[in-house]
Amino acid sequence: MLSRVADRIFWMSRQMERAENMARILGVASNMVLFGTKETREQNLLAPLTITDSAERYFETRKLVTFDALMEFLALDPQNSSSIYSCLKWARENAHAVRWQITSEMWETLNTTWIDMKRVRRADLVGAGATKFFDWVKDRSHLFRGVTYGTILRGEAFNFSRLGTFLERADNTARILDVKYHVLLPSVQDVGGALDYYQWTALLRSVSAYETYRSLYRDQIFPIKVAQLLILERRMPRSLAACFEQITQAMERIEGQDRAAKRLAGELNARLTHADIAEIFQDGLHEYLTECIADMHELGGRIQRAYLGTA
Repeated sequence: MLSRVADRIFWMSRQMERAENMARILGVASNMVLFGTKETREQNLLAPLTITDSAERYFETRKLVTFDALMEFLALDPQNSSSIYSCLKWARENAHAVRWQITSEMWETLNTTWIDMKRVRRADLVGAGATKFFDWVKDRSHLFRGVTYGTILRGEAFNFSRLGTFLERADNTARILDVKYHVLLPSVQDVGGALDYYQWTALLRSVSAYETYRSLYRDQIFPIKVAQLLILERRMPRSLAACFEQITQAMERIEGQDRAAKRLAGELNARLTHADIAEIFQDGLHEYLTECIADMHELGGRIQRAYLGTA
């Protein structure tokens, strides 16, 4: 497959996954600002910017963090390349450029999503409208992923689509968990309290893992068990281990003998296979997740250089 075609398919799927992740993050933020003190509300508003590594860009044009301004920046701003608006736009543009490599159902899903997105106005995202919008974005992402899996030929286009999806998903899961544990860590007196419980519950819901946690552990929510679920539990679709299992399989199927990218993917998958959550906590969860995020960034760079024709 030509590198420019692989690049378009990789980013098409990655941008749809990113739009869904952004909707999940904003959905949690919209709920969290209703709870806690003024200080914790400010922390919860800053959290989406920290997770998406976009605080610097935000404060270039804005002085204060309010939920309305956050929605404008992360959901609707065409100048923000990671906003939901931009992700859906570029997913559609990338699909248009490679229409002969994807199915008509995939194209129709992305094209319809973008047409509907262009009709969304800021006034539509007030109160219950915001929740409705976040659910719509998630539904469109689910539809695209399901249509892709159900219709596309199991060839290189499928492999690069899976690669983009799961690399983006793994990065998002690591960032969300790190922000809750490191940035939103409550004061000593709040640990185990109502606010702490609600934040962990919100985190689990943001990655569709609340019911799974209850099913597996049948216990109150403990940070170490949340980390076990989101890092090492391969039955959990958004865990790092599950994502890297898919990444490794996709890379093994891709033609070419680039050893650097495949070797790093294999190393990260093996590391997650043999990790122990107690040792991770003993050495520092924040440090572990920071290293994971850095390794995923390096892997993304190696994939770009090896297969996608860009540095």
